[in-house]
Amino acid sequence: MRTPRSRTRTETLEPGAVIGARDLTAVSGTRIAVPDGSRLTHLQFRRFAGCPICNLHLRSVVQRHAEITRAGIQEVVVFHSPAAELREYATDLPFAVIADPVKRLYAEFGVESSPRSLLHPRAWAPIARAVLRSTWAILRGRERPPSRRQPGGRLGLPADFLIAPDGRVLAAKYGEHAYDQWPVDELLALAAGTPVPSEPRSEGAS
Repeated sequence: MRTPRSRTRTETLEPGAVIGARDLTAVSGTRIAVPDGSRLTHLQFRRFAGCPICNLHLRSVVQRHAEITRAGIQEVVVFHSPAAELREYATDLPFAVIADPVKRLYAEFGVESSPRSLLHPRAWAPIARAVLRSTWAILRGRERPPSRRQPGGRLGLPADFLIAPDGRVLAAKYGEHAYDQWPVDELLALAAGTPVPSEPRSEGAS
């Protein structure tokens, strides 16, 4: 097994790298082992609690969580909001949600922020769809609006990592804009070691 080397904030993790074992505490209070000794771990970095773009993506993960679990994958989602704030949004989510308000994990995994998260042309359509969906949900009392104050910023870029039980990074994706992440079909293909679909299923459309 390779020994993990120290990394600065700007360094990225590539497939083949090995991460050290750690125990994380979900906002539910459950202890989560990363890596998990018997399953793959899909570690994904999102933005802040109540983020409309994150909600749009995570709906697709929730809808297909049974498939993800059957594929032997543990879902772990990290936000840079305080646990008390995240807890209000994570009650019904079927996977672990981790609060990292000081962005320690973001730094360790090389996940950064950039104005292009919102300014990239490919982000505009998902942003519009996400805002419309969240606005409608808020008006109907099904969601709460995010806090106006976001100490961690609003320009975070997403990132996805598929981690083997021994800590090896099997695949990694650093998003180029706020809605640039693995669709569920791509995650399942990566976990199965099969070719990634050329036209992944559209997320959050239902």
